[in-house]
Amino acid sequence: MISSVMPTYARPDIEMVRGDGAYLFDSKGRKYLDFIAGIAVNAFGHGHPHLVEALKRQAETLWHTSNLYRIPGQEKVAERLKAATFADTMFFTNSGTEAVECALKACRRYHYVNGQPEKYGFIAFDNAFHGRSMGAISASSQKKLREGFEPLLPGFKFAPFNDLAATEALIDEHTGGIIVEPIQGEGGIAMATPAFMNGLKVLCDKHGLLLILDEIQCGMGRTGKLFAYEHYDIKPDIMTVAKGIGGGFPLGACLTTEAVGVTMSAGTHGSTYGGNPLGMAVADAVLDLMLEPGFLDQVTATGERLAQALGQMIPNHDDVFAAAPVRGIGLMRGLQLKVPNRDFVGHARGEGILAAAAGSDVIRLMPPLNIGQAHIDEAVERLSAAARSFPRGS
Repeated sequence: MISSVMPTYARPDIEMVRGDGAYLFDSKGRKYLDFIAGIAVNAFGHGHPHLVEALKRQAETLWHTSNLYRIPGQEKVAERLKAATFADTMFFTNSGTEAVECALKACRRYHYVNGQPEKYGFIAFDNAFHGRSMGAISASSQKKLREGFEPLLPGFKFAPFNDLAATEALIDEHTGGIIVEPIQGEGGIAMATPAFMNGLKVLCDKHGLLLILDEIQCGMGRTGKLFAYEHYDIKPDIMTVAKGIGGGFPLGACLTTEAVGVTMSAGTHGSTYGGNPLGMAVADAVLDLMLEPGFLDQVTATGERLAQALGQMIPNHDDVFAAAPVRGIGLMRGLQLKVPNRDFVGHARGEGILAAAAGSDVIRLMPPLNIGQAHIDEAVERLSAAARSFPRGS
């Protein structure tokens, strides 16, 4: 008999019941070092007092009005993000997938309003992950995401990641935009090279295309910058954001330039819940912490210490970890494995550390952004224990 909850996840038999900082506790009292942070969502760990107080204060005042009326919290957060990014305007959503949907619509709408409705197509990249709606999986070439849901939206072509020449070869009269993750999270913590990212912007400017950056996983301080595009010499036309922006509260956003945003006139897009007072109160509190002077520098320094510690650990377990550099930047890191990555993630959980699989042979480590040296030391100790006790073949 089917479970009352649709069986779309192969979950382990673990119930998390409490969180405290960088730790989670299950219903049996077991303690875990949380080095996945809800998949880069809990930017400040669990139960951060500033975020809790912001949510409680707003919950006692007003939860929901819909977007039929002005929401002052939206205006405040939007102004703060506008001041800190390339963006001139934005639309708030409940999730990253919805932000991607808004981005795809905004790109098509831009070309329609500017008299080029034939420019409806997109170029995306192999191993990309943009969410699980029909639009989002149309922007992915991965069979595991597409199988059983085709035919999908028309107009998507795919190039190898970091291959600028192959990307340019796909551009034709129907191409309207290029959508790319500066760092592919689900795809294995694969970073775009500066030449690739800067080249994409040149191609977009040359051919009249819009550059759409998916920073749902790599944005909001994760790389040591507020957004990953700041590591490159570019600015996008559209950017999708979610996960860390709500610090654990469901929230996303689609940020655009004025030229794009002005084409999304009244009635072209909407959301009942997106940007509700609760979400905006938490987002504002997240920005309080994230924009505090020196915080992002601290993320960079902590990330470098984590990478160094992981790099020193790898040779000690060379039958489990591949002899490859630690992937990623800031506190978005990946380790390549010689053993099945999902098996190792499950085994490491038994040693009290939470991670996630990425791609075919990588584990992701994306802890809260405010971890300290003691957490790094503990993470290496627990990963080493997991490597030592990982079952070998007979």
